Amino acid sequence: MGVWMRSILWDAESQQLRIINQLALPAELRYLDLKTFTETFEAIKNMAVRGAPAIAVCGAFALYFAARESVTRDPAALLEATRDAREALLRLRPTAVNLQQVTGRILQQASALEGSADDLRAHLLELAQEAAERAVETNLLIARYGAELLHDGDEILHHCNTGALAAVDYGTALGVIRMAHEQGKRVHVYVTETRPCLQGSRLTAWELQQYGIPYDIVVDSAAGYLLRTGKVDRVLFGADRVAANGDVVNKVGTYLLALAAYDNGIPAYSAFPLDSVDFDSPSAEAIPIEERDPSEVLALTYRGLPAAPEGARARNYAFDVTPHRLLSGLITDRGILYPPFFRNLSVLKPHGREE
Repeated sequence: MGVWMRSILWDAESQQLRIINQLALPAELRYLDLKTFTETFEAIKNMAVRGAPAIAVCGAFALYFAARESVTRDPAALLEATRDAREALLRLRPTAVNLQQVTGRILQQASALEGSADDLRAHLLELAQEAAERAVETNLLIARYGAELLHDGDEILHHCNTGALAAVDYGTALGVIRMAHEQGKRVHVYVTETRPCLQGSRLTAWELQQYGIPYDIVVDSAAGYLLRTGKVDRVLFGADRVAANGDVVNKVGTYLLALAAYDNGIPAYSAFPLDSVDFDSPSAEAIPIEERDPSEVLALTYRGLPAAPEGARARNYAFDVTPHRLLSGLITDRGILYPPFFRNLSVLKPHGREE
């Protein structure tokens, strides 16, 4: 029997968005109730909610909040205020494309509505709720396709967090592992810490405990040893943006994992919804790579003391690029794609999940 793990939920009674506060995990399961655009904006900014699919859904509700807070009675002015809110959200997360795709479709549909400002507000809420439900449906499809790749007894190396916390419910790469487990396959997961924000040890390990899936946390740099010594059967990770040729932009450290897997003949797969594909980017070369505040690196401690000397400088690249040649397959909600990725992704372009 599966575990219910809804990380983003609309509360119709209070008219608020309830999310799991990822900053409190793993010490405490705590919820945040969001009721304004600013609160939702801040939750995305400070990573109380993270993961490209989850951010996209929160962004959809943020558009509704922006419309709800506007006092105008003019539908055209309300749409303009909502567009401004979207632009502010997009500046927060320049690398992940899901937020851009989902909110763009919502605004397109909202623009086609003929009605009053209140009708538009109601429609924006309805579209945000639909986006949340569609995300879960998409995750389940990814999980079912991907679980076919996992065998009983597999040892899996997983990077960052790609579960329900990152994707409303179920998840992408972690959803694949969860589905295999629920099918009765005995799998074990090596969880990379995922520095500097430790999404692996803080979030993925916590989720695996909820599901009853055995795991071990390893430092990021141990992955090469595990792969070289034959301790891993599959490498799984998500994607924040995928180029038209299959290049994957994902949490920093993914490239090194894929390199080590490729060198040792271990299959590596990226799991993501089609909303993560940027068909306008022929390769990942032109995709912007977000650089976050250096304090995330410098704030790390060792035995309660600072891990870097006072006055140290740092660079905090949040993502890296994994060339498509290093990947064995792409796990999507339309099935598993194999090379040549450019051709096989292009076939899916006109079949994207339209709102």
